[in-house]
Amino acid sequence: MTQNPKVIIIGAGFGGLFAARELANQSVDVLLVDRNNYHTFTPLLYQVATAALDPSQIAYPVRSIFRSIPNIHFLLGIVTKIDAELQQVTIMCGEQPRTEVYDYLIVAAGSVPTYFGSDDFRQYAFELRTLHDSIRLRNHVLNLFEEAVWTEDDAHRNALLTVVVVGGGPTGLETAGAVFELYNHVLNQDYPQADLKAKVILVEMQNHLLGPYPSRLRQAAQDQLESLGVEVQLGHRVTEVYADRVVLDDGSLIPSHTLVWSAGVKAAPVAELLATELRSNGTIPIDSTTRVQGMKRVFAIGDNAYLPQHENVGYPMLIPVAQQQGQVAARNVLADLNGTSPKTFRYVDKGIMATIGRSRAVAWIFNRFALTGRLAWLAWLGLHLVMLLGFRNRLSVFINWIWNYITYDRSVRIIWRQSAQKSSLSDSTLDEQHPVLLEK
Repeated sequence: MTQNPKVIIIGAGFGGLFAARELANQSVDVLLVDRNNYHTFTPLLYQVATAALDPSQIAYPVRSIFRSIPNIHFLLGIVTKIDAELQQVTIMCGEQPRTEVYDYLIVAAGSVPTYFGSDDFRQYAFELRTLHDSIRLRNHVLNLFEEAVWTEDDAHRNALLTVVVVGGGPTGLETAGAVFELYNHVLNQDYPQADLKAKVILVEMQNHLLGPYPSRLRQAAQDQLESLGVEVQLGHRVTEVYADRVVLDDGSLIPSHTLVWSAGVKAAPVAELLATELRSNGTIPIDSTTRVQGMKRVFAIGDNAYLPQHENVGYPMLIPVAQQQGQVAARNVLADLNGTSPKTFRYVDKGIMATIGRSRAVAWIFNRFALTGRLAWLAWLGLHLVMLLGFRNRLSVFINWIWNYITYDRSVRIIWRQSAQKSSLSDSTLDEQHPVLLEK
C-alpha cells in the first residue's frame, strides 16, 4: 500500500487551522502539533481577563475541529528541534521526546510579546497572549479589589486600583476600556461599603493611537477612550517597572500594582530552530509562495514569516494575514505534489477594527469606509461572533454580551487559586525552558 506524503503543521492558531482545513480530505497525511489541545480565539482574551467571558467560551478542542476528517491527526507537544536536512521534527510529549519525519513542514507557531530589550519588565508585567495569561490577570485584579476594600491607607488603595496599559494598538485600547468598565461599573457595585475609585492609564510611545489607522479614526479612538474615563498619555515610554510603581521617560512615577503589556510582539522562538537567518523580530524570510528561502519543502506563515509588502516592510501580524497565508502554503504543498505551478500570496485586506468599550469602537472597512461609535461596535461584535468556532461558543458568547450590555454584570468574577506546585509549572515557566508553540 502506498503511503501518502506527510505534512507537519506546527501551531494550531489561525494560520495552522486554515492550512489544515485546506489539506482536509486530500491525498496527504497531516500532523498538527501544538502545546495546547485547544484553539484559542485570541481577540477575546481581554474579555476573559476582565471577567466578561469564561475561558471555555473562546477555546475549542483541536480534536473536535477535525474529528470527522480522517487524514488530519493531532499531537499534543512542544517542538524542540527541527532538522531540515533529515526532514525531522523532535517533539516533547510530556517528558518523552518523539521524532516525526515529514515530507512538508508548515511553521505556524504564532508570536510572543516583546519588551524591546527591556526584558526585566517581564517580571512584573501581565501579558495577554494565552488563556493562562488572561486568567492570571483576572485573578490579579480581583485579588487587588479584595485587598483594597480593607486597606485604610489611601495612597496604597489608589495604587492597588490603578492599572497601567502599555501600547496604543487594538489590544491596548480594548484592554484599557474593558478594565475601566470592569472596575467602575461592575466591581465597585460589589463593594457598596467602600468608596473605590479605580484609574486606568494608557501609555503609548507614539504621539497617536492605532498607528495603521487613518488620522480621523485615531483621534476618534482617543476621544472615545477618554470619554469613557481612561487617561491617555501619548509620546511617553516606560523606563522602569516595579511591583508597586511604573516610571515613564519624563521621570513621572505612577503608583500601580498592575502593568498590562501590549506594546508589541515578535515571532515565537520555534523559528529559531530552523537553520536560516532570521529578521530582527525573529521572523523567517519567505518568498511569495510562503516557502522559506533556501528550503525546498518548508513553509512559514503568519507571525512567524516575513514577506515584504512594500519598501522592505513586511505584512502586519494580523489574523487575516495568517489565515490567507495558511491557505496559500497548503495549496502550494498540493501543487508541488501534483507538479503544477505554485500560488502566489496576495493579501485581501478587508479592513481593521478595534473596540474601546460599551458602544465605543472604530473600524476601517476595506480601507475605504470609516465607522465610529455604536455602528463600529456592532460591526465588531458581528465579525467576532462569526469568526468564533462552534455554535455553542457563538451562542454562549452572544448571550453573555446581551446580559452584560443590559445589566453591566459580569458573572465570571471568580478567583481561581492553584497550589504552589502547580503554579510553578505555569506557561511562563515553560516559555523559559523550551521553544514553545503559542496561539496566534
